[in-house]
Amino acid sequence: MHLSRRGVLLGAGATGGLVLAWTLTPRRFAAPLPAGPDEVAFDAWLKIGKDGVVTVAVPEVEMGHGITTLIPQVVAQELGADWRQIAVEPAPVSGVYANAPLAARWAPLWMPLFPGLADKPDSILARRFAESEPFDVCADGTSFAAFEIPARIAAASARAMLAKAAADKWGVAWEECEVAGGFVVHDKQRLSFAELAEEAAGYKPPDPPVLRAQPPAENPAEFPAGAPPRYPRLDLPAKVDGSYTFAGDVRLPDMVFAAIRHGPIARAKLGSHDAGPAKGVRGFQRLVEGADWLAATGSSWWAAEEALKRIAPRFKATGRADSVRIGKALDHALRFGDGVTIAKAGDPGQWLADKFEHVAGYTIEPALHATLETASATARYADGRLELWIASQAPQAARQKAARALGIGIEKVVLYPMPAGGSFDRRLENDHAAEVALIAREVGKPVQLTWSRWQEHVAGRPRTPARALLAARTAQDGSLTALKMRVAMPATTHEFGKRLFEHEEAQDALSAQDQGDPLAFDGAIPPYAIETLLVEHCPAEIGLPTARMRGNGSALGCFLIETFIDELASRAQREPLSYRMAMLGHDLKLAAVLQRAAGLAEWNGGAVGSGQGLACHSMTVAGREGRIAVVASAGRNEHGIRVDKLTAVVDIGRIIDADIARQQIEGGLVFGMGLASGSTSAYANGLPLTGRLGLLNLPLLADCPEIIVEFVSSQADPFDPGELGVCAVVPAIANALYAAGGTRARTLPLMAQAQ
Repeated sequence: MHLSRRGVLLGAGATGGLVLAWTLTPRRFAAPLPAGPDEVAFDAWLKIGKDGVVTVAVPEVEMGHGITTLIPQVVAQELGADWRQIAVEPAPVSGVYANAPLAARWAPLWMPLFPGLADKPDSILARRFAESEPFDVCADGTSFAAFEIPARIAAASARAMLAKAAADKWGVAWEECEVAGGFVVHDKQRLSFAELAEEAAGYKPPDPPVLRAQPPAENPAEFPAGAPPRYPRLDLPAKVDGSYTFAGDVRLPDMVFAAIRHGPIARAKLGSHDAGPAKGVRGFQRLVEGADWLAATGSSWWAAEEALKRIAPRFKATGRADSVRIGKALDHALRFGDGVTIAKAGDPGQWLADKFEHVAGYTIEPALHATLETASATARYADGRLELWIASQAPQAARQKAARALGIGIEKVVLYPMPAGGSFDRRLENDHAAEVALIAREVGKPVQLTWSRWQEHVAGRPRTPARALLAARTAQDGSLTALKMRVAMPATTHEFGKRLFEHEEAQDALSAQDQGDPLAFDGAIPPYAIETLLVEHCPAEIGLPTARMRGNGSALGCFLIETFIDELASRAQREPLSYRMAMLGHDLKLAAVLQRAAGLAEWNGGAVGSGQGLACHSMTVAGREGRIAVVASAGRNEHGIRVDKLTAVVDIGRIIDADIARQQIEGGLVFGMGLASGSTSAYANGLPLTGRLGLLNLPLLADCPEIIVEFVSSQADPFDPGELGVCAVVPAIANALYAAGGTRARTLPLMAQAQ
């Protein structure tokens, strides 16, 4: 890869207070990482204190995926810092931290007429858009692609500046100096970062930057499960002792607390309500009305919530979401809708004229994110200026949401990034930013708004429901020769794009549901070599707003494909592993991952009664590839699904932190277990029928099985592991349940009835 400071980032924080980013023309940004009185800012990514502490900017929300360790780890290794002297600072919204690879990936959403001009990972137009937005969005596993090289360049430039300062003191060439452990060293001479930082700021870094020969990497074989990590997570100590500050932990002088009631899932308006019953609630203060919500404030959240319980506001609503109507809309689209071709191979037209040999219908229910925290934000509004404390995967969108609600310029909104205790893409949405801003303006005091779990389900947006039909033709030996996938669901990604990029309200964005949505099928194309293939999307308007969720199209597609492949293997009386291997001659890496997982799990053939099932999946994001194979041992008991063991083999290229990579795969596997067993709700009269976290049938700690994760050693570009585990585990469990009891589950969540 050719690197230059013009190509990626020019840091001038130490010398001029401006940062240059280059695309079609150079663009200047105010230095986003201000230096304190005893610090020197070297550019947008790091500053060094006179005490030697290296503070690293992290431009993404920390939501358990370890980004507040990974980016500092990249900087520490490239800079030559001691891990004990590394600190972290959440970065403000700035075009310097633009996520251009994600902007390219989502080009059809912000440039729908000509997305092909900006959909490549290195697209100049995508970078230009991302810098000007600024598009600092965390999603789709693009963190490494977006930030590793800029962070390395920043660290390498600072390292050279420190070396130059030391070299001039010693009268040697700076290239002869080594930088390690927080010191610049030449023979027996050494100087610390603390001694050199202020003077080093006056030097110019080399152009192009001189990166270390070896990029940040860990050999996973050196760090088996349970081994002490080389770089302990920076956020864990505070999380363990309870001092880690989330949005709901913010406390401001004279702050009040707010609870809220949203209208039903429909075109709703706030109707009648009587504040009288709330007057007896100790600590209740006042009500604040929104167009389709009612909030109460109090000296405690309990007081505000109790007041709303007693008031029980009414709403006027039309077009209320209803599971029966949703099901009918999906079934109609599947049977009679015009299919939009997403992918094809061979000559599907000729094949479709013949009779199918095997057909299977699938039902995918909507899934709730079930985040540990509900939506929470704190706001202070004074003199036309808003301060906002919020956890957001799209912080600029949160600022826009609040500014539009108040009718002020976005420059008047200051956002303080807060961490999230898990998000699963839920915090791509920022409705509570507008609500807390309006409440703060009305009450004239700082306000902390927290949604109850019930309101999280009412106002949250689930992963889209779907109906699918898979049909196959096979050769005489049972080999798959032709496959048709027909999936009915709304254009969920375009709907989301309307909310994020065009600032449409949820009900208005429903107009985007009735169109083809290739992005929603990203990762949903079979990884196998199939002579004839047709994948169709049958758009459906369902009246239920839908959203992105961890795994997205890959999770949906992998469930459909891998359970159907298992059915075909069974019909052909062939062993499921060898059946798959016969179709993976073009993807030897996936074949190797699959075979290795089978060996590690002591695969016994998946015969009926064995309780073993397997599945595999591959993903490509920003030109980087990730592969996974999962073998599940599972069955049923009186409580439902019982998973005894999960074995996963993963190929995600160069691994920056083996411990965090393992955590992400394990977390994805457990999250997928929740999707397999529950996480869903039906809807009636515009309301979800599941209002409590405990009713979602999520796995408890006691339900978590033995999990074995093994990584393939590779020097390919690193692939984010956060999504992979979610995708393959659900079909692996479904196939294991068939092997345990001989029934096929074609419904998600997995049901007991035979198909």
